[in-house]
Amino acid sequence: MITKDHIRRLAEEHISGSGIFLVDVRLSSTGRITVLIDRNEGVTIDDCASLSRKISQELGEEVGDYELNVSSPGLDMPLLVHRQYIKNEGRMVDVTASDGERIKGILMNVTKGGFDLRTEARQKNKEIVTTVRSFNFEDVKSVKVIISFK
Repeated sequence: MITKDHIRRLAEEHISGSGIFLVDVRLSSTGRITVLIDRNEGVTIDDCASLSRKISQELGEEVGDYELNVSSPGLDMPLLVHRQYIKNEGRMVDVTASDGERIKGILMNVTKGGFDLRTEARQKNKEIVTTVRSFNFEDVKSVKVIISFK
């Protein structure tokens, strides 16, 4: 039987020392295995193919039918692991706090426990006021990078 822990171990053994980090492993009841990986410079198709081959070889055919998908997280996916926060420091993000409040700002000062968010607001006198708000990871529902094509 295939387990998340088994897939996670196989993936981490293969990517160890490569700069690639594991974001998530998902298993569906229909036999679909999804492995999400990332790297500060971004992952390539070759990175995904290499890891896919390694996992497939290790699983072999004895575990039954399964569909394996190895990819990077999509642009619309929230940040899931600490390394993604570090990778995206300095970028514009959309934070949804635990109470449902949504705030957009620049991700800064990522630590083990949380991060700061620098926001700018235009006042009535048209002056721009910059504020910094601190968040603990447990006080946040999701953080998504805002992609800009300017």
